[in-house]
Amino acid sequence: MRTIRLDVEYDGTDFRGFAPQPGARTVGGELESVLERILGMRSRVTSAGRTDTGVHARGQVVSFQTESGMACTEMRRALNALIGEDVLVREASDAPEDFDARRSAETRSYGYAIWNAPDRDVFQRRWTGHVGSPLAVEAMDEACQALIGRHDFAAFRTHRTQDEPGKGTIRRIHAARWWRDTVCPTVVRFEIEADAYLRHMVRTIVGTSTLIGLGKVPVSEIAVSMERGERAGAGPTAPACGLTFLRVTY
Repeated sequence: MRTIRLDVEYDGTDFRGFAPQPGARTVGGELESVLERILGMRSRVTSAGRTDTGVHARGQVVSFQTESGMACTEMRRALNALIGEDVLVREASDAPEDFDARRSAETRSYGYAIWNAPDRDVFQRRWTGHVGSPLAVEAMDEACQALIGRHDFAAFRTHRTQDEPGKGTIRRIHAARWWRDTVCPTVVRFEIEADAYLRHMVRTIVGTSTLIGLGKVPVSEIAVSMERGERAGAGPTAPACGLTFLRVTY
């Protein structure tokens, strides 16, 4: 039995997330379907990080096991020929037998992009959230420094029943920052790296940060929300279209 690692990117706009679901187009479902066609057997895929409906990925890692002897170069070529234009397998490689894309991961990084201009942009709508009023990016970045470290992030979850069993709401954030893109200053970017996340945690942090950037709540709001631990006290959940899974470390 071989363990295969796939490095994958995709535009998540037209997918119902990654996890295979009956009757729904998902990234994992498409990968499993194409793998069955080219390998002649069903393989269950595991992803390194969660991407919900409409969320994108540039550095997703997927693993699966197979008895097929097909060369990884041929497997990658066949996958890309059949999978569709909104998914690309960047690399396929043999991995250690015990490698698991999710369980072997140490940290995962997500990015969020906001189109910060009075009018939305037709060509950016699939990849950015839209905030029409000017954002105080420095205040947003200052506020997010409170996230770094090991904390209880109950205030930033949206699904109590779908958290990973046994892990509660404690997570460790390694880095978090906001900045205005130097090439395209209309775009405001956020990047966060953590050992794991709660459901919609990044999008809720973005929503709270946006309120800070608009001056509707103080810079201390993120720290205060964490201390309260109540979802109702944090900001709204930002739209899925601005979120991208960036990378995973092992």
